[in-house]
Amino acid sequence: MLGWARPYQRRLLAGDVSAGVIVAMMMVPQAMAYAMVAGLPPVVGLYASIVPPLLYALFGTSMTQSVGPMAIISLMTASSLAPLAVPGSALYGVLAAQLALMSGGLLLLCAVARVGFLANFFSRPVMSGFTLGSALLIAWGQLAALLGTGAPHALPIVPMVSSFAGLSVHPASAAFGILSALALLWARRSLASLLRRAGLAPGAASIGARLAPMLVVVVASAVVALAPGLAAGVATIGAVPAGLPTLNLATASSYWSALLQPALLIGFMIFLISMSSAQALAQAGGRAGDEPAPAPVKPAANLELLGLGVANIGSALSGGLPVTGSMSRGAVNHAAGANTPLASIISAALLALALVAPTGYLALVPMPTLAATIIVAVLGMLELETLRTALRYDRSDALALAGTAGGVLVAGVEAGVVIGVLLSMGTLIWRASRPHIAVLGRIAGSEHFRNVERYPGGTAPSVLLLRVDAFLFFGNIDAVSARIDDELAARPGLRHLVLVLSAVNAIDTSALFGLADINRQLAARGVLLHLAEVKGPVMDRLKAVKLLESISGNVYLSTANAWDALTKA
Repeated sequence: MLGWARPYQRRLLAGDVSAGVIVAMMMVPQAMAYAMVAGLPPVVGLYASIVPPLLYALFGTSMTQSVGPMAIISLMTASSLAPLAVPGSALYGVLAAQLALMSGGLLLLCAVARVGFLANFFSRPVMSGFTLGSALLIAWGQLAALLGTGAPHALPIVPMVSSFAGLSVHPASAAFGILSALALLWARRSLASLLRRAGLAPGAASIGARLAPMLVVVVASAVVALAPGLAAGVATIGAVPAGLPTLNLATASSYWSALLQPALLIGFMIFLISMSSAQALAQAGGRAGDEPAPAPVKPAANLELLGLGVANIGSALSGGLPVTGSMSRGAVNHAAGANTPLASIISAALLALALVAPTGYLALVPMPTLAATIIVAVLGMLELETLRTALRYDRSDALALAGTAGGVLVAGVEAGVVIGVLLSMGTLIWRASRPHIAVLGRIAGSEHFRNVERYPGGTAPSVLLLRVDAFLFFGNIDAVSARIDDELAARPGLRHLVLVLSAVNAIDTSALFGLADINRQLAARGVLLHLAEVKGPVMDRLKAVKLLESISGNVYLSTANAWDALTKA
């Protein structure tokens, strides 16, 4: 906190105050809605929006990150707790807090171990597929509440479809839900442009459109209060206790082992989502007001682990659920003028005041309207540009995206996370095991050597230049050996093979022995093995073993030197 609070300037205060007020208004319906996704009473979402941002402001590194409930993490929470307790029960609430405590503790351990780099193993296509599948699953699970047929679900698609069999739609609830959804969709598409035409600045108009859920909730609650006949039979939130609760986690002591795996997965996703959001916000440019933003602060991965870990522990101790940084709230926070985490502190303080004051007005909020806000919000997460780009650029990434989304929909969110990680690693290993290997030829009139399949380069029947465009390790050395065998079979007059290692950054022990085997096999066929353009770090390690002494040929500083020496010999 001292990094931003000590040099704080008065000129930043107006932006932080305005952003704090706007985000607080946005979080009231959003936090309650995401608590519903998690299978918890809506007020729990408000609990999780007060202490966590305060603690993140102390330890986090992002200046405009907004920490609190988030749709995907709420869905993972529901999926993890559903087999252990009845959603909405007292035990379920305790387990949600315990899950936040364990996730936070694991994040703190990761911060101490400095393993923030692990976020790099979840590729963007896989993350997009996970988001796509989760958004569809959340939207589908809220249909029951939207139509008044029952409680929200967190089940995979197949069992959830069967759960709708025999259910009848409640007309009044369906009217509230569908009309709320239509109003929100219209606001998403048209309200900002309407506000701009009315004279608002583009940034202010965008913020106004994002506050549409708050307006819809207020209008729906007013209808329930003023026209009870129209809302007959429509489920509402019900009584909301004022103030923050106390919590005794000892009642859930027997569930620690059952929650360990979900806590690991949720902790991983908390960090991944929040880090992505923090990085995007650090690179963001313009905002609503005229005041220029301070220079962006690049988030530090290991410090983010610390901030998120403490925030989740705070959520657990205040009766909340697992929390993370939200890109949508962070974008509003930034656009509304936030300069420092003081904006999040102001939002948290306003939400705390809302709970300390009489909370009877919250009891009137219709559940179908909250379901509509969830559905519209998560459908806004459906981003297909990554899939379209992957289909054109790399089909393996497109397959990983589709596989992750399908895993979430069919097998559930926990399985989807595991599938996503496996596909990320599998794609990386698959590519590394099939290195690009090019036959090089000399460009006429120069000392440049290029792939003969792309450039008209000169070659010699007795000399073969092969460039390996990958690091050499146990997974691809056999592919290199197989390519050499194919080239030898096509060139019976070959006498010299030059491996150009300009793109090889490392050679592991298995590949070292593989090169020794290649050297012996070539020698048995009367072909000399040469190396060219070996990088310094690779050369240093090769000098520590006997490979350079045992190869049948020489080591050349450049490909041109090897060409000149071998073609003139």
